[in-house]
Amino acid sequence: MTKFTLPYWYDLHTHLRQGALLAPIIQSQLDMGCAGVLAMPNTKPPAAKVLKSDALNYWSLEEYQNMIRSHGGDAFDTLITPLYLTKDTTPDMIAEGAKSGLLKACKYYPPHGTTGADFGYPFKNYFSNGVFKAMEEHGIVLCIHGEEHGLPGEEYFDRKTNAEEYFYTHNMPKLIEAFPNLKIACEHVTTKVAVDFVKNAGQNVAASITPQHLLYTVGHLLQGLKYHLFCLPLLKYEEDRHALRQAATASNNTQFYAGTDSAAHTVKATDCGCAAGCFTGGIAPQLYAQGFEENGLDLSNADNQKIFENFLCHNGAKFYDLPTPSKTMTLSKAEQTIEMINTPDGQITPLPLGLGQSTIPWTLSR
Repeated sequence: MTKFTLPYWYDLHTHLRQGALLAPIIQSQLDMGCAGVLAMPNTKPPAAKVLKSDALNYWSLEEYQNMIRSHGGDAFDTLITPLYLTKDTTPDMIAEGAKSGLLKACKYYPPHGTTGADFGYPFKNYFSNGVFKAMEEHGIVLCIHGEEHGLPGEEYFDRKTNAEEYFYTHNMPKLIEAFPNLKIACEHVTTKVAVDFVKNAGQNVAASITPQHLLYTVGHLLQGLKYHLFCLPLLKYEEDRHALRQAATASNNTQFYAGTDSAAHTVKATDCGCAAGCFTGGIAPQLYAQGFEENGLDLSNADNQKIFENFLCHNGAKFYDLPTPSKTMTLSKAEQTIEMINTPDGQITPLPLGLGQSTIPWTLSR
């Protein structure tokens, strides 16, 4: 049986939610060997100010981090909560947040572009209001949901273009030209266009890849309308999945890393549509291993194990200047049974179960 040991890793894009969901979701992160997380700030209200004392009607990073720690997150070695960028974000807020030590990253959401993105502000505004410049000067990472929204349907998702390709073609070149020293995390990339952009952008630009985008295409979503695969950005075509797989599994990969975008919903299909997000808490390393194998990497091979380790454990940590954890975990090629997650707010369906799969081919032990 194939078995290999890895250091604990950092999930550098996940949703811990709030209220009664916090504790069970945090536990699902700990169960899969997470030494730390980058927890998204699209809460209700959003975490869009740094200090509780700031005179704005948002949650603060200070409050949200304390909330996470009090629900089990004190077990993490590292906790990063990006500041939600809004119309109220100022250069002084960035400078003061950096000085306080609470601010390590900021999150750009396209207005109304995904769950909890109602407070997003048009991308171009940050070029002129000094916020991106302040982030560049103070070493704050810009985490980007790279999609253009407000597009007509025929441009939002089409054979020739889509919201992500538009963003990486029209907006990102202007960004790196205007702010060449800004560290940029291109989150949950889904297209060959985005992958190629990151590869050519230099070492201060990196990108996270989710398990679902490594494993599936839009055809898997649409065949039978498997709504548990509905996430934003949407799954794309085989050409795009191939580009993601090649980027993640390349022996010289230093820019692509693991960020699950794991997003829990107790009600996925709603009266007015479908909640966006796939829940992979507790099983993400196993799903990533499955994706690597499906791309032809034999993980019984020591060289391939090192490629996988770099993707899961090192590339993202180096980008965010995080230490390699001392704790270790073991991945084994043995079936693992998947079960529903029980919470006080209701059950959460892990992605494989939502696709009718009660087992996955890899097991993790800590």
